[in-house]
Amino acid sequence: MSSTQDPYGPVGYGAPQGYGPPPGWPPLRRPTNSLAIVALVLAFVFAPAGLVLGVVARRQIRETGEEGDGLALAGIVIGAIGTALAVLGIVLALLALATVAGSFAP
Repeated sequence: MSSTQDPYGPVGYGAPQGYGPPPGWPPLRRPTNSLAIVALVLAFVFAPAGLVLGVVARRQIRETGEEGDGLALAGIVIGAIGTALAVLGIVLALLALATVAGSFAP
């Protein structure tokens, strides 16, 4: 057999390109990026970490072609909202503390 012949039939005449799964088998899936999963979980536990890891996961997904872009994006959005709410709460608490402390001044 010459090196140009494909043992699975002629290429270019309607035959599939490459070697996928046999007929009747489920198509091969790309793995899900683990960092995207961690980003989504941490967005609920510690929002800033979820935000940062979501950004890193999306960069990795663009480079590797893995699945999980939606998970990473959800981690970014939820992490950003959680971080913004936490910062807002801290600012309001400091303002309330300053107001209360100012009312006791002579």
